[in-house]
Amino acid sequence: MSSDSAAALAGSLLTDAFGRVHELLPGIVHDLSTAELTWRPDRDANSVGWLVWHLTRVQDDHIAGLTGDDQVWTADGWVSRFALPYDDDTLGYGQSSAEVGEFAVDDPALLTGYHEATHRATIAALRGFSAADYDRVVDEHWDPPVTLGARVVSVLNDITQHAGQAAYVRGLLERRT
Repeated sequence: MSSDSAAALAGSLLTDAFGRVHELLPGIVHDLSTAELTWRPDRDANSVGWLVWHLTRVQDDHIAGLTGDDQVWTADGWVSRFALPYDDDTLGYGQSSAEVGEFAVDDPALLTGYHEATHRATIAALRGFSAADYDRVVDEHWDPPVTLGARVVSVLNDITQHAGQAAYVRGLLERRT
């Protein structure tokens, strides 16, 4: 298999995998009120809205970091549309329970719109990566150093887990009503 074919295959498989998460999100947040989007099963748990926002922030930040492009969050004005009480570069990593509790959004379409824009940027990035790109070291702070391919898989793993968590919290929310 040529390196161009290998890169095309990797891009195709990754596009499919990111697409599966993307297709799940509208159904997870559909028709939820502000109170439901921010409901937490207990005081230290994450809400559906926060989980969807966080997984999208991680995807946006990490993919933009791989391409050198600006994040959709700031470049397309999503940061001002959300108007969250966080710094503009906040992803949700390391936030305290109190900070998670400050998350508020009134419309599920805001979450799905931001994810749609981030998904488009992700797919464009995946289509542009070559076989050599997937092998390129992007983070030497780990042993072994992290390649672009490993980072993309890491992002995919992270967002898949958070989508599952958001669906689970939605299920808990529906059972309590």
